[in-house]
Amino acid sequence: MTFGESIVACFSKYAAFNGRAARPEYWWWVLFTALVSAATGVVSETLSALFSLAILLPSLAVGARRLHDTDRSGWFLLLLWLIQEGKEPNRFSDAG
Repeated sequence: MTFGESIVACFSKYAAFNGRAARPEYWWWVLFTALVSAATGVVSETLSALFSLAILLPSLAVGARRLHDTDRSGWFLLLLWLIQEGKEPNRFSDAG
């Protein structure tokens, strides 16, 4: 899937949380949103905020479809891991 095809696919499936999204579709979308966000941020803070709001739903949708492609639930987008209690010690604990 090319860059352009990915963008068209994500906008055509604006709020489609079912189905699957291959890696290229997801990562081209991420690149597109990062580039456009940076460009709109240079032009205007308001424009950047409006763009971010406009792509929120399709970004969540392509993320859910990407998780489906990896055989995971789209609900993992809610970052359920962040509400779990920490585990001590773990591999990221301070050595001291």
